[in-house]
Amino acid sequence: MIRRLTAVAVLLITSTAHAQSDSLIPDLRALVGRPGSELTSVVSRFSADRESMSRRYDAANSPAQRRGMREFYNGWTRRLPEIDFAQLSQEGRIDYVLLSNFLKHQLVLLDRRDSQLVETSVLVPFADRLLALQDTRRTLAPVNSRQAATTLASVAVEIDSLRARYEVTATASKVNKAVANRASNDVDRIRRVVGNWYKYYDGYDPVFSWWTKDPYKRLDESLTRYSKTLREKVVGFKPQQAGGAANDGPIIGDPINRKGLEEDLRYEMIPYTPEELIAIAEREYAFSLSEMKKASAAMGFGDNWKAAMEKVKNSYVEPGKQPELIRDLARQAESFFAQHDWVTIPKLAREDWGMEMMSPERQRIAPFFLGGESILVAYPTADMTEEEKMMSLRGNNPHFSHAVVFHELNPGHHLQGYMMDRYNTHRQLFYTPFWLEGQSLYWEMFLWDHGFHTTPEDRIGALFWRMHRSARIIFSLNFHAGKLTPDQAIQFLVDTVNFERANAEGEVRRSFGGDYPPLYQIAYMIGGLELRALHKELVDSGKMTERAFHDAVLQSGPMPIAMVRARLANISLTREGAAAWKFASELPPPVPRP
Repeated sequence: MIRRLTAVAVLLITSTAHAQSDSLIPDLRALVGRPGSELTSVVSRFSADRESMSRRYDAANSPAQRRGMREFYNGWTRRLPEIDFAQLSQEGRIDYVLLSNFLKHQLVLLDRRDSQLVETSVLVPFADRLLALQDTRRTLAPVNSRQAATTLASVAVEIDSLRARYEVTATASKVNKAVANRASNDVDRIRRVVGNWYKYYDGYDPVFSWWTKDPYKRLDESLTRYSKTLREKVVGFKPQQAGGAANDGPIIGDPINRKGLEEDLRYEMIPYTPEELIAIAEREYAFSLSEMKKASAAMGFGDNWKAAMEKVKNSYVEPGKQPELIRDLARQAESFFAQHDWVTIPKLAREDWGMEMMSPERQRIAPFFLGGESILVAYPTADMTEEEKMMSLRGNNPHFSHAVVFHELNPGHHLQGYMMDRYNTHRQLFYTPFWLEGQSLYWEMFLWDHGFHTTPEDRIGALFWRMHRSARIIFSLNFHAGKLTPDQAIQFLVDTVNFERANAEGEVRRSFGGDYPPLYQIAYMIGGLELRALHKELVDSGKMTERAFHDAVLQSGPMPIAMVRARLANISLTREGAAAWKFASELPPPVPRP
């Protein structure tokens, strides 16, 4: 017990020592022999081996890849209990639980992908035969050129037959659009894999080229046409115009249904049902709406908060001036933090972030700025339509931006990345948006509580985002549960948060486009609320200072917030983890403003 407590105590003392220095060079003595987890090398070895497995099985979803990764995860799952859990420090136990949790979830995701492949097998029955070509090449076995040519030719005929079937409207209309969209993406991926397989031999093996040149050409054309048919005839994308945007088509999404939601919530150690989380979001939204009406009244609009927000939206700066605004807002936020003993923002972290402009194409799925090593600024360009320009100007006005520049930079995503590169780097394997986005949203709430937004216009900007985070929980969980369509989600954002319609479409497209995990959108507010409950437990109670708490969260490395709590509060752990933490019942009340 003393050993575990001492490790955390040394960490916090080190954090405070760093906070007192404003040098670019850290206190090197504090880095020597820094206490850590006994499982650091185990987690690092797993991460390295997993990367090697990904290189070995480079044909995603091929028979060999699915079999190999399942054997890999099962093998680690069998061997992990050989570690003597009782002899580990708290840091070691945390890594054990995190790795065990990760392994279980990877097997869940493999099962989920297998189920999805069963769904698409009617549309892509040839997938395994083509992907097996690359699997065989990776074994370095000699290629049977004549047999390969036969496979390519026969599959091309099969694909052409499938395409003819789904060109018929009556047949196409019976296919689930989400499954067809997934199948179209699979066809595109298979085409790339086969293309790389072919290029490896073509020209270097004259017998291979002699046999396969024409069959490969026909197969490549068949795959291209078939993907187009699935997208246009079944899913409903319109033929793309020359120079048109790739993101102009319908928003389809791929709901994981209730079973998938429950699996992902279990992985994130969230002990609530989707319905309970929606109820939490509705409660938070009600607070934001009440505060929004107060700010609206202060601006002279009474309860008509949407009219007040219209005035705020129209306060945008002229084109070309947005980078200056973002720079000034970032400096204002850092100055505000410098006045308080809340968190360590090292000198280098204040200086090494940059700024880039976001492309018009990317703004269609990310209509607001993004952050990390650099902040990506969303603002209109000359080649946008008039409607697109106004949507971007209004959606990125100074008061909306005032509330979230620090979310993207310091102490938000930029500082998170800075700390992840320097503390517990092995835990990057356990990345979770509940830690990453949850922290940034937590800071939004924290600064609201501490009076950062002094004008009603700035409070409206902050409340816009707070309402948005609540709405994300509601529309994303309902979508994945099959209760809401993407179009209904767009309208929901317009009605409940007063989104610009194009920005609402971009938000929903980003949420359901497949680039983010299903729970990503709920992670902002739920992760932030978890941290608020933990702050109440450890800081409001006097057990930790503000700076010690915030530095320790940042230095923990990414993990479910329940495990951050186990680390900072020394919660008892078994191999299966900690007891369920019902954080929602322990939340401090939200702070109303005058």
